[in-house]
Amino acid sequence: MSWPRDLSRNGFCVYSVVEMKTDGLFYRLFQTFPRLFFDLVGHNAEQGQAYSFTSIEIKQMAFRLDGVFLPPATEPNWPIFFVEVQFQRDAAFYSRFFAELFLYLRQYQPRHPWQAVVLYPTRALDPGLHPHYQALLISPQVQRVYLDEWAAPRQTLLQRVIGTVLAPPEEVGREARMVVTHLRQGLVDRASATTILEIVETILAYKLRGLSRKEIADMLEFPETELKQTTFYQEAFTEGKTEGRQEGRQEGEATLILRLLQRRCGPLPVALSERVMQLSLPHLESLGDALLEFHTSADIEEWFAKQV
Repeated sequence: MSWPRDLSRNGFCVYSVVEMKTDGLFYRLFQTFPRLFFDLVGHNAEQGQAYSFTSIEIKQMAFRLDGVFLPPATEPNWPIFFVEVQFQRDAAFYSRFFAELFLYLRQYQPRHPWQAVVLYPTRALDPGLHPHYQALLISPQVQRVYLDEWAAPRQTLLQRVIGTVLAPPEEVGREARMVVTHLRQGLVDRASATTILEIVETILAYKLRGLSRKEIADMLEFPETELKQTTFYQEAFTEGKTEGRQEGRQEGEATLILRLLQRRCGPLPVALSERVMQLSLPHLESLGDALLEFHTSADIEEWFAKQV
């Protein structure tokens, strides 16, 4: 296949499994490949093409359900799917999740039935059957999916993409090469291949920070001459990130974060952009963790008010 030139038009930020907020990454995957979600829950994947994936605010409650698959209005018997990606240990998770879910049902009064799906990287992060929610957790309306089990063995392309997300830094290169090898078979359309390569490059760039162009090209077995032409790579490894110069690293990190913010939130006011460029490296790392939750420049302003 002919490799796409621009792998970054919908840029987003991911980190190692231990550190990163992976919900934004999965929501991006679900928007692009709704089949992935419906494969995960064992639902009709073709039917899934008719759903719309969105986030919904619970008005006056300061809650937002970030992952909601809404069925078409013409199919009142199809369920609404509430999706939560949970990659951190949280003993109080189910109390928050079900509170938000039932607040949504009370406020919006949908006529569709509902199902809840929680995605864990492993069983170890599942808090288990809480006595307050045991009846819900064992009901057919609630499904818990353990991604490491679902993605083993690595057979389909989407299983291999999930494998890259789950892999620790020492194994992510091998997992990424499996994805690239699958894409080289030419079984995926150009637009989907572009999105998948974008995701894989992003994961590598953030899980293995500091790699040179040649090292990433060698890891992916991807021609360095083509890798250099991708917009994402050029932005992620700007000249400002000169090794050994603290000022250069700060400038390069700020430039990358600013570009990612602009892709998520649109053009930013000049004053806000300048504030981002002036952040210290620790604050830039904190902003990089948070930006997956942003939708508008107001979200960035709110972060500044709380963090800086």
